[in-house]
Amino acid sequence: MHELSIAYNLVEIAGEAAREAGATHIDVVHLRVGALSGVVKEALLFGYEIATADTILAGSRLEIEEVPVVVYCPTCDAEHALPDLQEFACPVCGTPTSNIVQGKELQLVSLEYED
Repeated sequence: MHELSIAYNLVEIAGEAAREAGATHIDVVHLRVGALSGVVKEALLFGYEIATADTILAGSRLEIEEVPVVVYCPTCDAEHALPDLQEFACPVCGTPTSNIVQGKELQLVSLEYED
């Protein structure tokens, strides 16, 4: 389960940012996770509980924004969200495309804490 190692890295990065901001406790961690990131949301949430124990993030909530896959279609000259990850083709005109614009993210967005 690589989500546990991701959770530990997330806690390390968020903890460092919290200390730099002068926070003593974090309430919420906001994360963006792309559909192609290879991360299983439920496994990451489970790993997060383990990784935050005895840290500045203990008891905090992990909020995950799931990011859809968006591709660029050269025929339409536009970006479109893929309705199905089984076929990398423009959902408007059907042109095959591998130009992924969004959907691979694993990004710490923000931390919520009280001063």
